[in-house]
Amino acid sequence: MDFSKIETLSKLNASLAGKSYVEGTSATQSDVAAFKAFQNAYPEFSRWFNHIYSKSEQFSSFPAGSASAAAEEEDDDDVDLFGSDDDADEEAEKLKAQRIAEYNARKANKPAKAAAKSIVTLDVKPWDDETDLEAMLAHVKSIEMEGLTWGAHQFIPIGFGIKKIQMNCVVEDEKVSIDELQQLIEEDEDHVQSTDVAAMQKL
Repeated sequence: MDFSKIETLSKLNASLAGKSYVEGTSATQSDVAAFKAFQNAYPEFSRWFNHIYSKSEQFSSFPAGSASAAAEEEDDDDVDLFGSDDDADEEAEKLKAQRIAEYNARKANKPAKAAAKSIVTLDVKPWDDETDLEAMLAHVKSIEMEGLTWGAHQFIPIGFGIKKIQMNCVVEDEKVSIDELQQLIEEDEDHVQSTDVAAMQKL
């Protein structure tokens, strides 16, 4: 914009009647360009305007009808090219609140995502062929964790008369740590020699 021409200034002033921005309902690069062009065309006036505006709180102390009060009124009516529009701001806040409410409503009505689960097969090995496998099995099944469901089991020979317990379980991935589950099983040091993850598959 060429603000060296008074008609350009008049057109912008008329264009801003009833709105807060050069384009649209929020500040854009067009507002920045117009503001800088005005400052470049009228640097001394811009400096004076900003200086006087910073002291606007003192205007109420001026005598009524004085030149300063008149100047204030003139500034408010004719020169406030970049002032805010309270009504427009209020409408923008209402629109923002409405959109947030709509988003929250959509989010509340959206069906909950099913928890990710896995099927895990654990090998639980005893110390020797004299280990009480039923007691070891009872210890394993006694372990309770949120998101853990025990399944079927079987005794599998591994040599020299020793059998291991192969346990199946279903776990919720975010709630159950397999490492922690193995540690809990291995706390039964009288029966459990070690544990291994034989298989794992996502549901």
